[in-house]
Amino acid sequence: MGKRMYGLALASAIGMGLILLMGALVTKTGSGDGCGTDWPLCNGKFVPAYTIESMIEYSHRFVTAVVSLFVLGAAVGTYMVLRHSKEAMMFAFGTLFFTILQAILGALAVIYPQSDAVMALHFGFSLLAFSSALLLAVGIKTGAYVPKGSPARSKSVRAPVIAPHMRKWIWGAAIYSYIVVYVGAFVRHTESSGGCLGWPLCNGAVIPELNGAVGIAFAHRVAAALLLIVIIIIAYKASRPDASSPLLRSASLWALVLTVMQVFSGASVVWTLSTDWYLLTALIHVVLVSGMFGVLCYMCVLAWRAARKPESMDSSSL
Repeated sequence: MGKRMYGLALASAIGMGLILLMGALVTKTGSGDGCGTDWPLCNGKFVPAYTIESMIEYSHRFVTAVVSLFVLGAAVGTYMVLRHSKEAMMFAFGTLFFTILQAILGALAVIYPQSDAVMALHFGFSLLAFSSALLLAVGIKTGAYVPKGSPARSKSVRAPVIAPHMRKWIWGAAIYSYIVVYVGAFVRHTESSGGCLGWPLCNGAVIPELNGAVGIAFAHRVAAALLLIVIIIIAYKASRPDASSPLLRSASLWALVLTVMQVFSGASVVWTLSTDWYLLTALIHVVLVSGMFGVLCYMCVLAWRAARKPESMDSSSL
């Protein structure tokens, strides 16, 4: 049962990551109207006529439907085997909730065209679904969530040691990173990537004229730079043994590496804007951003566990 649960959770996490990529591909290739205003059919057909746009859009819908079955299976399995673990239940049903929410929003966007601000939320909800699925898979894999009656439940597990001020930094960074991700999705949906040509300068200026696409793209750059500074501070604070556990130090290092990589991948998106490499660099940027946010969410889980009373911690919640 443990292997089946892990398989479902892992399939859900991988599937949600694929949905994030395919959603970005739909946006970047302008395939959102590939199936017209029909849903769940594509231009009135179950199997659409072969055009690049319709196949990209319809394959995104198909993968979402298949992954939703894995997510539903993971939620049912979690309820059957791990309902004693509040964390496991929260992540399993959180994944299911955000998967349904992003699917509904995607369907509404096809039938009733939405604003760019609303469409940016579509990516944000998909990212939350991915992170929840990832945390469930990690928890099962590491033995954090175990069935009742398992010998592992009888073993005491110490809560991670994280200083109170570190917890605030971690939670603040995660919330802020979601805002940065939303702004990035807004850049994509408004097609503002070309607003700032050149990197690190924007159109040859430190502070350009902040209007239209330029203002949107520049705001994302500034927000990303501030996020990098926050992650550097967290990694520095976590390097002190009295402030955090080895697990948090490792996670904060991963967060820093992924944040640096996503900054430079964002720069590569600008550098390849008018080349054949643009689509690839844009998709790599999505992968790195998703990984960074997933690690920050895991750090939030560690901080939450550290804030709980030690006597309430056992192997079912760790």
